[in-house]
Amino acid sequence: MSAPLPQLPRTPSLRLDGRRALVTGAGRGLGLACAAALAEAGAEVWLAARSATEVQAAAAALRERGDRAHALALDVTDNAAVLQAVAEVVSQHGPFQVLVNNAGTNRPKPFDEVTADDVDALLALNVKAAFFVAQAVASGLKAAGLPGSIVQMSSQMGHVGGANRTIYCASKHALEGMSKALAVELGPHGIRVNTVCPTFIDTPLTHDWLAAPAFRDQVLGKIALGRVGRVEDVMGAVLFLAGDASALVTGSALMVDGGWTAA
Repeated sequence: MSAPLPQLPRTPSLRLDGRRALVTGAGRGLGLACAAALAEAGAEVWLAARSATEVQAAAAALRERGDRAHALALDVTDNAAVLQAVAEVVSQHGPFQVLVNNAGTNRPKPFDEVTADDVDALLALNVKAAFFVAQAVASGLKAAGLPGSIVQMSSQMGHVGGANRTIYCASKHALEGMSKALAVELGPHGIRVNTVCPTFIDTPLTHDWLAAPAFRDQVLGKIALGRVGRVEDVMGAVLFLAGDASALVTGSALMVDGGWTAA
């Protein structure tokens, strides 16, 4: 007599149907790619960026594809505006179950040329704005008693150092520490917090740097896989962390760096 067949587990779905997502810095580049990934997986996505024209065009492109997408012209460094925008969506639709905190910037320059304005600008967007956007989204989830996923767009530079990137490294190391603390505090509410840490990705922000042969060669010399990243490389990582496939993952940093930090 043959043994009874075992019950096989099922792989958690990568679908996000019925969930609402907010992506900051979503007018172009990585932010738009992340919004496209979430929308393709079935989420209703709100795209936030300072440029109304840019973010409206991005949302329209997603709707043209058949996705559910909304534009939010929003400066995420304006905390009052963030609170108002999130509250308006929550009151009409319910809380965001996914946040991709992608808005960020960099001003690479030698340490002795960094100004107080450089420090203020990077910390205001890369750290302070990320903190208060996460706070607004998490507050909505806790009030509704719903679980959720917060994905912070960090960097390989949140784990290593780099010449001409002192303040950028400081801001991303801070984001990593913040995310671990948030994971501990929000875990009892079913809210997961993780970071995605890309290497150099070819986007409008980095394209000119990577076009310089000396800089590109320097970058490629540190990437074990021998190529710079594409936005598609980050899309899969964000989608994994957003949904049920990563249900037991929180307080983690997902490296998408081609092996840069492995050396």
